[in-house]
Amino acid sequence: LLITIFIDVIGLGIIIPVLPFYVEGFGVSDAVVTILFAMYALLSFLSAPLLGSLSDRIGRRPILVVSIASSAIGWLVFASAKGLWMLFLGRIIDGLAAGNITSAQSALADIAKSDKERTVNMGLFGAVFGVGFIVGPAIGGALSSISTTAPFWFVGILASLNALFAFFFLPETHKTKQADKKISYNPFVPIHDGLKTPAMRKIFATWFIFGIALSLQQSSFSLYLAHTFGMSASTIGLMFGGIGVLILINQLVLLKRVWFKLGTPERLGQIMFVVFGMGMFLQSAPLLFALGIGLVATTFGQGTLRAVYGGLIANAAPEKRGEYIGISSSLMSLSMVVGPLLATLIYKHHPSSPFIVAGCITLVSLAIVPHIVFKNNS
Repeated sequence: LLITIFIDVIGLGIIIPVLPFYVEGFGVSDAVVTILFAMYALLSFLSAPLLGSLSDRIGRRPILVVSIASSAIGWLVFASAKGLWMLFLGRIIDGLAAGNITSAQSALADIAKSDKERTVNMGLFGAVFGVGFIVGPAIGGALSSISTTAPFWFVGILASLNALFAFFFLPETHKTKQADKKISYNPFVPIHDGLKTPAMRKIFATWFIFGIALSLQQSSFSLYLAHTFGMSASTIGLMFGGIGVLILINQLVLLKRVWFKLGTPERLGQIMFVVFGMGMFLQSAPLLFALGIGLVATTFGQGTLRAVYGGLIANAAPEKRGEYIGISSSLMSLSMVVGPLLATLIYKHHPSSPFIVAGCITLVSLAIVPHIVFKNNS
């Protein structure tokens, strides 16, 4: 499972540094790059709950195989694009079948023997993401020296091999399939059903607010560093690599040996929201030492919150695990649309505005966290 996720994340990381340059070759504005990212996020928002519910019914393995194969097709269409419409078609195909990450998370939750182990597995999931985003951009940068299309062909081929790997070697982890589970093809039905339960509503609301805060930072981080500190693209790239290393240390070492010893998941969630929010405020200060401390705080905070909330959602109701994880992925995708749009609106007022707003909305989450019940969330 971790190998499958790792290959998938490397593919995502590879295209990050080269996508703008590839799209510019079609003679379009910078706004099209943003729209392409938003298009994928929007379609993921619509498809993830449905695919999550379907994985509860027929199993994780078929959804994983099909979604990874669809991702491969999407990237191969994108790489072979002869016009703008093919770029959008490639992202649409990939977005509509964005069930690979959701199903992989559900499978990691399935194989855990306890609630704590399930939360640790969500931490491992985050660690793989961290490594993937260290390796991926480095490979993408190297391949771009061959041609602007080389990274996308590579990702398409890599995803194709990943689909074959999953088909032949990946076992089914969901042993209690609900064959009679009703599946609605209206993407809003699973979200509506998931929000019916008060405890889950609070969890999902907090998760969505966290996603907006995180995307506010991520979408404006490079511009902020270049504008405020005069950093070059290569320096910013090194900083992203450093963030990946911090994520890896946090998810593999600190999570289990330090953070989980601070108390219950509810308590840890409260602490990490404070750490995450304070890190955002520190990054807004035009001082390098404040930036460094703030970056460490937000990286540890967001990595731990992903594990805690991944555990909360995965442990809530085993019979709805895929559906609930799908909803969480959907809401995170939606936040990745809302956050960058909000950042675009406020960044022009002052480069540090996205970080200040992210810190402020994190405080809103703190009003909800104490009322979340860890046990019997279903």
